Amino acid sequence: MGKDVDKMGLTNSAKLYLEAFYSGPKFQSLTAEEVREMMSLVPVPEGIEIPPVAKVEDRQIAVDNGEITIRIYTPSGQGPFPLFVYYHGGGWVIGDLETSDAGCRLLAEKTSRIVMSVDYRLAPEHRFPVPVEDSYAALCWAREHASELNAVGEDIVVGGDSAGGNLATVMAILSQENKGPSITAQALIYPVTNLDFTTSSYEKFAEGYGLDKELMIWFGKYYINNEKEFKDPLVSPLLHKNVSALPPAIIVAAENDVLLDEGMQYRDKLKEAGVPVDYVQIDGSVHGYFSNMAVFADETKATVDAIAKFLSLVPSK
Repeated sequence: MGKDVDKMGLTNSAKLYLEAFYSGPKFQSLTAEEVREMMSLVPVPEGIEIPPVAKVEDRQIAVDNGEITIRIYTPSGQGPFPLFVYYHGGGWVIGDLETSDAGCRLLAEKTSRIVMSVDYRLAPEHRFPVPVEDSYAALCWAREHASELNAVGEDIVVGGDSAGGNLATVMAILSQENKGPSITAQALIYPVTNLDFTTSSYEKFAEGYGLDKELMIWFGKYYINNEKEFKDPLVSPLLHKNVSALPPAIIVAAENDVLLDEGMQYRDKLKEAGVPVDYVQIDGSVHGYFSNMAVFADETKATVDAIAKFLSLVPSK
């Protein structure tokens, strides 16, 4: 998607967003609890376009040692509808059902899928592998309860943004390894694929573009328990050895993002293994646009349109 950009490669929307983002203390200088409290005080933007859906419902589902909330978005139409299980971003530390609400509504209507957004438990209170386990429990719940949702349990797309894109990729791996729910496709919005922090995009966009390198390291250290886990494929799915059996994927990238290179690396790894991949870059954009539709309406719509087009061409299993 082409838009007017400045010499830093940023759209006006991105510049306004970054100005607000850096107006307070840097997240990495605070604790997780302080960041969540600060975010809770941010007023809800006025005038945000809320995409219409036929029905929205929150439910509690059981997970190991607890419960989590899922939010189910049913599109217009008769059904039964295929499914789209969505995992929100936020570095496994912040974010919730509200941060991805507008994007999920748009996904439901544009893809004609029931979107199930998963409020997995967050680190550091619930470090790896709890978010992964919660995410997989929700995926299995979606398949098992498909009929009562007026959904097709054998046609499930997994998707998410940032850390949620990471979890979606991990779900594809776990489902394949465990003979779990049948995954039709992966829809990954600027996903975390490797907690390595050494790519050229980590250097190019290290500061001033929202998701600073030091902030990503801050997220990673809250999420994992020890240095060894950085190399675990369920943390860094780019390191999963054999991806040939994974489902087709669309990867949507933000042009100015520390995660740019690892998204491309995951794309290339899938392609080399013979997995169909579509790759879309949103020009002039920065990390986090999908959870900020009030500022990035055009970017969010372009992302959902690209995902819907890709999914329309992927055969159901």
